[in-house]
Amino acid sequence: MHVLMLCKACVVGAYQKKLEALAQAPDLRLTVLVPPEWRDSRGVQPLERVFTRGYTLQVTPIRWNGHFHFYYFPRLPAVLDALQPDLVHIDEEPYNLATWLAMREAVRRNMATVFFAWQNLFRQYPPPFRWWEQYNFRHATYAIAGNHDAAQVLRSKGYRGPLRVIPQFGVDPELFAPPPSRPQRPLTIGYAGGLIPDKGVDVLLRACAGLPQPWRLHVAGTGPEEKALRTLARQLGIADQVTWLGKLGSMAMPEFYRGIDVLVLPSRTMPRWKEQFGRVLVEAMACETPVIGSDSGEIPHVIGDAGLIFPEEDVEALRRHLRHLQTHPEAREDLGRRGRERVLARFTQAQVAQATLEVYREGVRPK
Repeated sequence: MHVLMLCKACVVGAYQKKLEALAQAPDLRLTVLVPPEWRDSRGVQPLERVFTRGYTLQVTPIRWNGHFHFYYFPRLPAVLDALQPDLVHIDEEPYNLATWLAMREAVRRNMATVFFAWQNLFRQYPPPFRWWEQYNFRHATYAIAGNHDAAQVLRSKGYRGPLRVIPQFGVDPELFAPPPSRPQRPLTIGYAGGLIPDKGVDVLLRACAGLPQPWRLHVAGTGPEEKALRTLARQLGIADQVTWLGKLGSMAMPEFYRGIDVLVLPSRTMPRWKEQFGRVLVEAMACETPVIGSDSGEIPHVIGDAGLIFPEEDVEALRRHLRHLQTHPEAREDLGRRGRERVLARFTQAQVAQATLEVYREGVRPK
């Protein structure tokens, strides 16, 4: 069975571990099509070649880079003709141009297809997005939803084919592993992700401002809100306690998580978005770093009983959680242990790869 995967997200080196895990299947030949880089509001993510054993990582240009709904792979028809895969895995939302174009080319060649969906809000799109989405619903062999709400959205919008809920990527527990020990230090809080309104970093800054001394906050990421957030930190009188690390490469993230005592994901639901998974949560949990998340979208389902949840936008509730972990190191240790156990039970790259492989096998099974 030869599978061609189209995946802009796999420019991130740490994500490629899933591809290596997939490639271990003796009945699978895997080719993954990626762009040289991906650009979005958080900046430019160049291709990282990190985990590339056992499969072919093929780089090809894309048009309209950074335009999530409109980018596409212009050389895909030639690639399909050259490789003749049994199944095309389009790792993209069904309402996007890239998915529709890839689906159309695969259908013309009688190839099985899979698409992936994170969208966990029910939204009716105007043409042509609605037309693309309905075409993909009719012709896809299989669909993968990254979270439970996304699966419900697909069904409510008319997708009737086979469907499984599988995160897009898992975590490599050997790469994201706990440190031998954590030093005695002031509580070191961490945030990793885009500096955009959706992620609620302003809520975290306000919560930290009311904590008793000493504490530190490390912020990893970039985005259009960085200047405003730096200004807010100065206004709150905490600028000297906040370290702005900028965008870190995926292979630097394990050390980031091992260097903090708690990770916070304070996402806020917006009219057009709510948290779809929160990958930084499972990465931190794998490193036995306790996590605190808002109740936006999928966050409570990801954390389960292995971390702390607060109502989104509730600065006081977040501050109480931080204060509790600041004064109870045994609670940090307990949550850290439970977090890694939860990742090992549910969210490893090997588990995600196995579930995805089962979709492939069902998708190419003779009718």
